[in-house]
Amino acid sequence: MGGGFTRLPDGSMVVAVGLPAPVGGRRIRVLVHAGNRARALTRLRNLGLRSVYLRGNAHPPTPDEVTAVLCHPDGLVWRGSLDDETESWHPIGALLRLAT
Repeated sequence: MGGGFTRLPDGSMVVAVGLPAPVGGRRIRVLVHAGNRARALTRLRNLGLRSVYLRGNAHPPTPDEVTAVLCHPDGLVWRGSLDDETESWHPIGALLRLAT
């Protein structure tokens, strides 16, 4: 799954990106809340996800995904099983622990 973005009424953005999982060979979906798209991608790159790019807006975040990222204090969450609606969103720290 690709990525996309949604502009919020206050002018900030929620960016969704599909990335390969650090373990397991599947894909994950990462959501970032930031002031603009460039800042959202910079937040991910600063965490060590260096090859993060957003090409187009083919798969923007759904309203449920926007709610999930806005309710998280860091504004940065991920989910591994995109087909399983019962899986909850995880803080980005859990993903970084998996990678090490």
